Amino acid sequence: QVQLVESGGGLVQAGGSLRVSCAASGRTFSSYAMGWFRQAPGKEREFVAAISGSGGITHYTDSVKGRFTISRDNAKNTVYLQMNSLKPEDTAVYYCAARSPIVRATAGEYDYWGQGTQVTVSS
Repeated sequence: QVQLVESGGGLVQAGGSLRVSCAASGRTFSSYAMGWFRQAPGKEREFVAAISGSGGITHYTDSVKGRFTISRDNAKNTVYLQMNSLKPEDTAVYYCAARSPIVRATAGEYDYWGQGTQVTVSS
C-alpha cells in the first residue's frame, strides 16, 4: 500500500510559478513510477507528467512541455511538479499517482492516488 498526500497548491497570477509536492508513505517509494494528473471542472482527468522510479525517465503532455518540470527525491519519498509560466487553462485540481514499475500516461494504469490539491491561475 502507498499513501499519497499532495500539498503546495494555491492561487497565482498568470505567468507566475508554483511548486506542488506529493509525499508518499512506504519504504519502497523508489520502485514506483509517479505521475501528476489534473482535472478541471467539467473535464476529464488528464495526464500532466510522469517520472520513473530512479528519476531518469520523464514524460510530459505537450501543453506543459518547457513550462513544467517533474522531479523526485527518493530519500524524502517525495515527488514534485514545478510549474512555471502558468496560464489560466492550467487551473485544475492536481493529483499525484503511483504505479509499479513503469512510467505510463493513462490514469487507469495507476494504482494509488492522492486527494488532490487545487491550483488556480488568475488572468
